[in-house]
Amino acid sequence: MSSKKDYLKEVVQHFDIKKHNVIPIVEAMERMAFSARDLNRAAKIYDMMLNDDKTTVILTLAGSLFSAGLKKIVYDLISNNMVDAIVSTGAVMIDQDFFEALGFKHYIGSPNVDDNELRDLHIDRIYDTFIDEDELRICDETTAKIFDSFEPRAYSSRELLWHFGKYLEDNGGPKVEDSVIYAAYKNNVPIFVPAFSDCSAGFGIIMHQTSHPEEHVSFDSGKDFLELTKIKLESEETGIFMVGGGVPKNFTQDIVVAADILTEEAPMHKYAIQITVADVRDGALSSSTLKEANSWGKVAQTFEQMVYSEATVALPLIAGYAYHKGSWKNRKKRELTKLFM
Repeated sequence: MSSKKDYLKEVVQHFDIKKHNVIPIVEAMERMAFSARDLNRAAKIYDMMLNDDKTTVILTLAGSLFSAGLKKIVYDLISNNMVDAIVSTGAVMIDQDFFEALGFKHYIGSPNVDDNELRDLHIDRIYDTFIDEDELRICDETTAKIFDSFEPRAYSSRELLWHFGKYLEDNGGPKVEDSVIYAAYKNNVPIFVPAFSDCSAGFGIIMHQTSHPEEHVSFDSGKDFLELTKIKLESEETGIFMVGGGVPKNFTQDIVVAADILTEEAPMHKYAIQITVADVRDGALSSSTLKEANSWGKVAQTFEQMVYSEATVALPLIAGYAYHKGSWKNRKKRELTKLFM
């Protein structure tokens, strides 16, 4: 039998958009066809969002993204004022970003292994990536420790993740410098995780609530919805950049309807792009097209583009194109976290 060290050897490296000027590649795709031309148009729409002074940019994240080497891209989007708010799954933010901020890593693996042996060694597999289950348990316990330090009441995930950023500032070291949660904390970019129990923080909250049965912290997803809707109401226009689908996608599209219910005059998302590999034929929300969202009054149909591509291929190209175009250099910094302070 192999040892844990035999498997956990080569660390996943995060892609750095600053080092690779992909503008010539993306521009060449305009004269191609199929997904290449779609990707080119999506990159141009993202650049349009950044050029539009009236537009708040919301990034949504779903899937095993940071474990696959995409964390630094999102870190750079935040650090360079290319995104104003984030809606994510819990796994991306806690099991992957916060996990690495605690000093742990994801490792290059293979799908062609004995999963029973991995289980015996406490190694979890994410297709061709490995993660140490014992380290993930430390992440669970750390979230419980953070919850134990809070005043007992209901919190939005945005509030909790601000405190996670504060925890990293107070307790971290050099290992937190590329953390998305920490970058968002420093730059006042709010992060929302509507299904916060569906990650390492979920294990932490049951530890916390079991230890404090009478008075404890709880997650208020209704407050999440209201706070993100307030961002829509405070924004003249909005653009959404969606990586994957699921809850983050629907949550972010629904704020248009919620804002309209509250004001009867909220505009649809002016810009929208989505990277996905999901099929559209079964009505799955993860793949419902942006044109379809128009029928619900969520997305306008002028500047929208679906990109049917796997995220590790498409995100570096779209984000890298917008970074090297440089439209972000003249953007007004919104610091939307301050809306709630």
